[in-house]
Amino acid sequence: NPVTIINFSISEPGSTKLEVIDINGRLVYIIINQFLNKGSYSVSFDASGMAGGVYYYRLTSNNYTKTNKMVLIK
Repeated sequence: NPVTIINFSISEPGSTKLEVIDINGRLVYIIINQFLNKGSYSVSFDASGMAGGVYYYRLTSNNYTKTNKMVLIK
């Protein structure tokens, strides 16, 4: 199943970006690029058009950045 749910929280309102990066550090997809209010969010990401492999998703909001690994198996 190439669809996954990414859950995250924003501690203060601000410009937020959630992006997918390949193993070589290249930007593959931007899931969110907008202003978000403080709170918890769940985003559905469909990777059916992507090749199998290791990817990272990076959340950036205000001065906070977090990167997590995900594996797409086809």
